[in-house]
Amino acid sequence: MKIKETYKIWAAVIMAFAFMLIGCTEDTGQLGVYPQQDAISTSTETFGILSSDLLNTVVPANSTACFLGKVIDPETDEAITATFAAQFHTFEGYTFPARENIIKDEDGHLCDSIEIRLFIKSTFGDKNNPMKLEVWPLSRNEDKLIEESMNLYTNTDLQQFAETEGGPIATKVFTATDYIVSEGQRASSTYSDNVRIVLPREYGEDIMEKYYADPNSFRDSYQFIRNVCAGFLFRTVGGTGTMLNLEVSTMNLFFRFKSEAYPDSILTANCRFSATPEVIQSTQFESSNLAGLVGNEDFTMLKTPAGICTELVLPINEIFAGHENDSINRASFTLTRINNQDEDALDDDYALGIPKNLLLVRKQNLESFFENHQVADNQQSFSTFFYSTYNCYDFDNISRLLSYCYKEKKADMEASGMSEEAWEAAHPEWNHVVLVPVTVSTAANSFGENVQVSVTHDLSLGSTKLVRGTKAKPIKMQVIYSRFAGN
Repeated sequence: MKIKETYKIWAAVIMAFAFMLIGCTEDTGQLGVYPQQDAISTSTETFGILSSDLLNTVVPANSTACFLGKVIDPETDEAITATFAAQFHTFEGYTFPARENIIKDEDGHLCDSIEIRLFIKSTFGDKNNPMKLEVWPLSRNEDKLIEESMNLYTNTDLQQFAETEGGPIATKVFTATDYIVSEGQRASSTYSDNVRIVLPREYGEDIMEKYYADPNSFRDSYQFIRNVCAGFLFRTVGGTGTMLNLEVSTMNLFFRFKSEAYPDSILTANCRFSATPEVIQSTQFESSNLAGLVGNEDFTMLKTPAGICTELVLPINEIFAGHENDSINRASFTLTRINNQDEDALDDDYALGIPKNLLLVRKQNLESFFENHQVADNQQSFSTFFYSTYNCYDFDNISRLLSYCYKEKKADMEASGMSEEAWEAAHPEWNHVVLVPVTVSTAANSFGENVQVSVTHDLSLGSTKLVRGTKAKPIKMQVIYSRFAGN
C-alpha cells in the first residue's frame, strides 16, 4: 500500500513539471523581464570639489547649551570669554501653600534662603583654577526684556538686557571642582559638579510676596518672566584658564510650612525653577584674531564656537554635462582631517575638541537655516559625523542637492530669459555649500526611528583642519549615473 501511494505522488510531480515545460514560450513580456530597450545601464565618473575658509564669527546663540568662563585659545593666543543669560521656567499653575501655613522666622520672613545652581556638563581647562563671576538680574521692562521672538547671536551684548542700577545681585569665586563638598560626596553617583551661588534672601522674599499678591503671575513662564523673574546674566569678571559647559541652571527657593496632612510637623520645601528649552538661554563670546588662521594652501578649518567654516564649490555643470537626461543615483565624497602636529604636546585639558557633527547647507540658506530652527532635509541640507576610525567626515549621497540646484538654475533661466553665462554672473554662489560644526538632538518617532529634532551651532571649544580642495588637487566626488538603454 505504501509503495502505491509513493508512486502516485511521484507521478503527480512529473506531470506537473511536464505541464510547466509545455506552457513555456519565448515571450518574456508577461514575466516581468524588461525588454532590451528598457534595460537600465549605469556609469561612474569622478569630479573635483574646490574648498576654502569662511569666517563665520557671528552665529545664532539661542541654545540650551550655555558657557561661562575665560580661556586662552591655543591657536590664536587670544582670550575667549563666555557670558550667558538664562530665563527660568515655571510649571503651569504653580502654587505655594496658603500664606497662613508658611512658617516665618523671628523677623517675619517667608523665605529661608534662595540659591542658583549651575550644573556642569564638561570643563575645558583647569578644574582647580579660581574664577570669579557676577550675577545680574535681567530686566522686566518692556524696552529691555528678552523677547521669545528675538534672534540672539554670539556677539550680542547681553548686558543691555540687565538691570544695571545697584550693581550685580551676587558675586561668586569658584573652581569647577567644589572642594567645599567632601570627596566622598563628589564620588557619589548622584552628585554632579556644580557652581552654587547664594542670592540675597530678600530676592526670594520678593518672589513669594509676588505670588500672594497675584497668583496669576505664576500661571506660566510667559507671565512669570514678565511679572516675577526675568532671569539672570552671568558674567565672567576674573580668572583665566577655565571654561564651563553648563548642562542646566536652576533657581531653588527654600521655605517651611505646615500641612493639614501632618499637623504636628514642620515641612521644608524647595521651590525649583529651571532654565529649560521652553525659555531663552544665550551665550555671548568675545574673541579675536581668527583671520590669521585662514588662507592656508594645504588645509581649510572648522573652528567653534563662532569662528571658521569650510566652503565648497560643487562642480554641478560638469556633473550634468552630457548627462542631462540621466538620473544621478549617488554622489559621495570624503573630507579628510589633518592631525594637529601639536596634539601630543598639549595638555588634555587644553586640547581643542574635534567637531563631532557637521552640517552641509547651501550658502544662500546658511542664515535662514538656523534662524528658522530647521533640521537637515537631505535635499538642500545634510548632516554627518566624524568617523574617528578613518579620521574623516563622509557625505554618502548628496545627489538630490545636485539635481535640485541644476533644475532650479534651468527653471530660473527659462523664466527670466537669461543666458547661462548671465544667470551665473547674477548668481555667483548658486553652487556653493558651507560645512558648519553643529550639535544635533534626536528623538524616537512613532516607528521607533531616531529623527532630528534640532540642529544648532556647536558652541563648544573645538577646531580641526581638513585637506583643502584645489584646482591641482581637488576633493574627489564620485557620481553614479543610471539611464534606460532606450534613451
